[in-house]
Amino acid sequence: MARVAFSGVGKVFGGNVRALSGLDLDVPDGEFLVLVGPSGCGKSTALRILAGLEQPTEGRVFIGDRDVTDVDPSDRDVAMVFQNYALYPHMSVFDNMGFALKMRRTPRDGIRKRVGEAADILGIGDLLSRRPRELSGGQRQRVALGRAIVRHPSAFLFDEPLSNLDARLRVQMRSELSLLHKRLGATMLYVTHDQVEAMTLGHRIVVLRAGAVQQIASPMSLYSKPANEFVAGFIGSPSMNVYDSAVAGGTARLADGGILAEGLRVPDGRYRIGARPEHVKIPGRLQGVIQVVETLGNEKILYIDFHGSTTVVRVDPTVEAEPGESVGFGLDPAGIHVFGEDGARMDTDA
Repeated sequence: MARVAFSGVGKVFGGNVRALSGLDLDVPDGEFLVLVGPSGCGKSTALRILAGLEQPTEGRVFIGDRDVTDVDPSDRDVAMVFQNYALYPHMSVFDNMGFALKMRRTPRDGIRKRVGEAADILGIGDLLSRRPRELSGGQRQRVALGRAIVRHPSAFLFDEPLSNLDARLRVQMRSELSLLHKRLGATMLYVTHDQVEAMTLGHRIVVLRAGAVQQIASPMSLYSKPANEFVAGFIGSPSMNVYDSAVAGGTARLADGGILAEGLRVPDGRYRIGARPEHVKIPGRLQGVIQVVETLGNEKILYIDFHGSTTVVRVDPTVEAEPGESVGFGLDPAGIHVFGEDGARMDTDA
């Protein structure tokens, strides 16, 4: 296994479409790093540059101590798992998993040994004689993982590998990927647009937007101290509630004069005040009308119309609430986030 690094990596397509800008990233040996962001943010481009499937417009790429920027993909010693599995339909599971080793002229006994070990790790030893068409989606994904494992690569690259699976199977495969990482101790880079996958899998998460890094941090750091309003809205489900306000003397007021928050330690001015759904409390002095109630068993999610926008509240399942009811709510002072007009997080601890 090996360290992976990007140094000032950028990518421009067609001369004027910038997909990636100045990516500086150091992934220690054995880390599970997740790149997350909306479609078109550059996360898959970064992964493809690391794999050698795209050439960077600027910057350098390193695997271990090697500068691999100009190295052929086949000589980079990485294994990539794609969204569509990319299995050969006419080959058995065994032959699919061992194909790369066969191309490297690995002895048959060596192929059998490595495929058998990978199949045992993934629990697919009884499927080795089947064809891909005889497998479920989850089984095909395990075969694709097994094909990567047998190569003993320096790094594993995953490009949205679970997006074709149903919700229940995605949850199961997330758990299996975490266990696989613990067992192999491998360097893994994982691309997804799903922030739940990012939060549950990554040691650290890289949040990208329009080709630029917004924040690199642990899952809980991203959640509790987002660097800007974009990260705050992208990480967490349901998303953070954010309100326009004017702060004077530490008190944030809405356009109608209503008090949103007090005791803020920021200079007077205009700010965006954020609070996650679990930090919006009922009752309170702000008034709205419940639009939708989602009962999820262990909790309820209330969607409240407040001055033409929606405030989302996470409450205990025993709370009685019906659409059309008026409700008072307020923000928990311990859970308030303050963002400047440029979207950057403000330090409120001074």
